[in-house]
Amino acid sequence: MPSVQKTLVKDASGAMGDIGTLIPLGLGAIGLAGLAPIPVLLGFAAFYIATGLYYRLPIPVQPMKAVAALLLTSEVTSQSLVASGVAIGIILLVLGLTGWINSAARLIPRSVLSGLQLGLGLMLASMSMGLMATSVPLGVMTLGVLGITLKMLPNWPAALIGLGGAVAIGTLLGAPGLTLPVENSVVLSLPELPGIDDWQQATSMLVLPQLALTLTNAIVLTALVVGDYYGEQSRRVSPARLSVSTGLANLLMVPFGAMPMCHGAGGVAAHHRFGARTGMAPVLLGIALLLVAFIPGGLSVIAAIPMAGLGALLFLTAVELALSRRLWSAKPSCWPVIATTALVTVWADPFFGLLAGVATETVRAAWVRGRGTQSEEPTDA
Repeated sequence: MPSVQKTLVKDASGAMGDIGTLIPLGLGAIGLAGLAPIPVLLGFAAFYIATGLYYRLPIPVQPMKAVAALLLTSEVTSQSLVASGVAIGIILLVLGLTGWINSAARLIPRSVLSGLQLGLGLMLASMSMGLMATSVPLGVMTLGVLGITLKMLPNWPAALIGLGGAVAIGTLLGAPGLTLPVENSVVLSLPELPGIDDWQQATSMLVLPQLALTLTNAIVLTALVVGDYYGEQSRRVSPARLSVSTGLANLLMVPFGAMPMCHGAGGVAAHHRFGARTGMAPVLLGIALLLVAFIPGGLSVIAAIPMAGLGALLFLTAVELALSRRLWSAKPSCWPVIATTALVTVWADPFFGLLAGVATETVRAAWVRGRGTQSEEPTDA
């Protein structure tokens, strides 16, 4: 029993590890873009619980980052949001059910995958710095608490301790949290059907930018990172299955008010870094989101978490994702490929990072063959 309790505590801590992404992007859209809180929370909760029960590992659920960013910075209609969820859902279902996504994943060189992972880690680190900048003293202190707990007390729930400390210290310092609506009585709503203009806006502004990020980070890299962490246990987590689960979630829930959602390599690193090892972690987080949705004042609990504290959690996740074992074991001839892929990923997006990485890897492989070097595999980092 003590072993079971220990696993449960660490899963609960690991479940909190990814809220540094979930809260600023997902729930930020509630406060800034005016989405109805309860449908959004129910969407995340249902997807998290289903993910934990199906994959039996701490597979994350996250808001689609490109969609969330555009919601926060542009005028996107609710009908366009629905259209984007339906379109992305159908495309991912086709890619997953046909197995095409598995074939595509096998063609990506490992050096390029290492670069994508490094680039996404750098992107998360940049986002974490922005959050920590809202209260630098709190961000630094939370980082200290997390670091000491992880190093000196590895069996303690670091994420829970760090968040508790951030709330306490943030209250004393007056550190800002998210601005969220206090109450909202909307449970499920069926918006108006998208028109032609909504489909056009969804395709150009939401679907195409998001698909590049989803296919690279939420599917291919997620499967790769899960395999790194969990080995044989991860046999159920293939790019095709991740594509199908993401497609179903968006197709079934976005029309009823949920945000477009996906998995994510950064979330895998976050859950694992803070102790999660089983599918109970996503199930626990899903249940917590259900409680926030239905208990009066639940949103105020989330709003009390300082942004700087979330930034500290996100920073450690970024480091975990960027500095992978694959990066350290890469051969010197692969370093230019990794650097190019990472830089273009940060400068543009993962899709262009992928294209740049493949082009650079092609040049590298030709150079290795030209030198007659037989000790290196051309596409193996």
